[in-house]
Amino acid sequence: MTVAKRWIFLGFVTTGLLAGCAGDKASGRNQGASGQSSPTTTGESVKPERARGEHVTAQDVNGDGKPDVWTYTVDVEGSDTLRKVRQELDLNWDGRVDLTRFFDESGALMREVMDLDYDGKVDATYFYEKGANTRRERDFDGDGKPDSVTYYERGVLVRKERDTNGDGRVDYWEYWEKGQVDRIGEDLDGDGTVDKWTRNPNNAASD
Repeated sequence: MTVAKRWIFLGFVTTGLLAGCAGDKASGRNQGASGQSSPTTTGESVKPERARGEHVTAQDVNGDGKPDVWTYTVDVEGSDTLRKVRQELDLNWDGRVDLTRFFDESGALMREVMDLDYDGKVDATYFYEKGANTRRERDFDGDGKPDSVTYYERGVLVRKERDTNGDGRVDYWEYWEKGQVDRIGEDLDGDGTVDKWTRNPNNAASD
């Protein structure tokens, strides 16, 4: 693989993932300003422990003499073939894993975890079904629990849920239709149910 192709490969890998997190990062800053606890060292590691029986193949994608991509495979029982179970990527070439992809028994992507602040812990998790992204979770305060969850149907954004006060319960809902917010629900008393609905008067889809 030429140097140019290596850069194109990593650019393709990172563009959609990091762009998809940009809006959520802004939301996370707003949550922190409202009194969220400071980051902790808890949470899932972006680089899992290597399991027994896993084989690893390292690749130097950017040509600097150091591995950037690690692909993990396992033996398929009763066969001479290998099945890919996980792939780890160092996106900023600092020698540490920033993105890990998990694959199911058919080889399809089922989950991605990302370390966006380079502390070794998972900040964002994407879930997939049949190749389509169905859910995205963001952990803004580093406690290992999602503070924001975004849902997709057939690749289209349909709902966002947030825990805005850090108590572990969803208290803010956004419902989307045709690419824009249709209505917003807010839990004002912390009982887990919507107390206030706000509709988007400019959403033609609700007419």
